[in-house]
Amino acid sequence: MSAPTDRAAGRDDDGGVHLDDAVARVEHEFGRLFARIRVGWREAAATVHPDLQPLGYQVLVAILGGEATTAGAIVERLHTDKSAVSRQVRQLTELGLVDSIRDPDDRRARRLVATALAKERVAIARAAYESRIGDRLRTWSAADLDHFADLLNALGS
Repeated sequence: MSAPTDRAAGRDDDGGVHLDDAVARVEHEFGRLFARIRVGWREAAATVHPDLQPLGYQVLVAILGGEATTAGAIVERLHTDKSAVSRQVRQLTELGLVDSIRDPDDRRARRLVATALAKERVAIARAAYESRIGDRLRTWSAADLDHFADLLNALGS
């Protein structure tokens, strides 16, 4: 058995890091990463329009990506409540970033479509973000990036 000081230092019996300590470190690093992502969303939203909230930016990106073209689909995609999405869609429409059109397959339903202005502004916001993250990721080897992508995929499965 290792000495208590080794345990307190986060080392197991053979000198390696304890699994619980490694998990805690990953959780800590995810917290830091998510905080950076939230800042990125805030900056991207402001780039699109000074009055746009980060959730509004996420809604707009979901619409642009074709991942969600109805309010219900956006609620599912973003795992948020219907009233928040409704407020964001209303604001996006008022800002001229989204049009609400009748669904050709179901005349009672509405589909959300990003305007040309939205496409232009989101492209600008994405370029700035992708440049920052791309610069960081390009310092890694292709093998490390591939391994990282595999680990993220496994975590999300």
